[in-house]
Amino acid sequence: MKLLRTLPTRRLLALAGATLAAAIGAAVIAVVALGGRGPTPPPKALDQALHDAFAAPEPAGITARVTFTNHLFPSGAILGQTGSALMSGASGRLWMTADGRGRLELQSEAGDAQIVWNGNELSVYDASSNTVYRATLPDKATTPGTDSTDQPPTLDQISTWLAKLSEHAALSDAVPDNVAGQPAYTVTISPKHDGGLLGSAELAWDAAEGVPLRAAIYAQGSSTPVLALTATDISYGPVASSDVDVAPPASAKVVDLGGPSTGQGGSYTPSTSGVDAVQAAVSFPLVAPDSLVGLPRQTVQLLDSGDSKGALIVYGHGLGAVLVVERPADASSGKSQLDVLPKVSIDGVTGHELATQLGTVIEFERAGVSFVLAGSLPPPAAEAAARAIG
Repeated sequence: MKLLRTLPTRRLLALAGATLAAAIGAAVIAVVALGGRGPTPPPKALDQALHDAFAAPEPAGITARVTFTNHLFPSGAILGQTGSALMSGASGRLWMTADGRGRLELQSEAGDAQIVWNGNELSVYDASSNTVYRATLPDKATTPGTDSTDQPPTLDQISTWLAKLSEHAALSDAVPDNVAGQPAYTVTISPKHDGGLLGSAELAWDAAEGVPLRAAIYAQGSSTPVLALTATDISYGPVASSDVDVAPPASAKVVDLGGPSTGQGGSYTPSTSGVDAVQAAVSFPLVAPDSLVGLPRQTVQLLDSGDSKGALIVYGHGLGAVLVVERPADASSGKSQLDVLPKVSIDGVTGHELATQLGTVIEFERAGVSFVLAGSLPPPAAEAAARAIG
């Protein structure tokens, strides 16, 4: 959207860094838990509070103590990582430089987790498994719809963006708050429709510096955050490169998560889409009914990983959509990582299910095809959708 395209690069990186750190650790990022109470800023309209945050001078650097809470996954559901800082939550510290490089270090009884990012790459090191996960970040220069301006959005642009957003989501006022001892504003957003199991999300930022201090994600009907990352103490000033340029142990196993797909020369190329085109590209009978458990089919896209081709089918809209990934059952050797999850019967076929407060993932095989179904819906609804794939 135009609003995001006009954000200052370093402030956008700061916001993206805070969000990505928690998302990689759980697959989604969030920040919650009030800091010590103190002075609060004067009341402001939401658009004015956001404008002032975007227009605030860039800090020379950020150093903070943080807490991370993760109630997303059932205990021990992911590869036996019951004590991992990324799976069960932890406390730690955050460093960010003026040019957008950063490090989030979390400590737990099972060992530390460390998330490091710069303009090109994000890495997540989990000490409990001695594994580092690396992903390439999108290049702003080759991302469609971006421009080179670092000018903050105008008040009119923010007001227009909020008006469009309010058509789909309920927004609170900019509520005066105090987080990490800093006067702050907090806004809460909740979907008006097609929200799946998501109840609301919350973001708090420093009223003077415009820096995110707290973010949270809540499930429907719950007052306790599913995912939370909060600054409990923060200071602003130069940060040494040695605080953010930290490498994982040389003995760590490396998992390359890749990055955005691009064509030759770094330009984005449209993917193959449509039932007929995708069916012609894959080696298995594509299963893509017009609707699934009452949700209309929206898109069918080809997934091409080089050594195998699959399909992504999307049913429904927004956060309430159901995603189905189909691949040849023999496309990967060995056991699936989902095999450690609880078993579920899908019309006589044994599958595996990961149920969380925000959604459900089911994996099963049928007639030589591997299916992974995911959606922000409870297990019975996800199982019904899986059984409907025939």
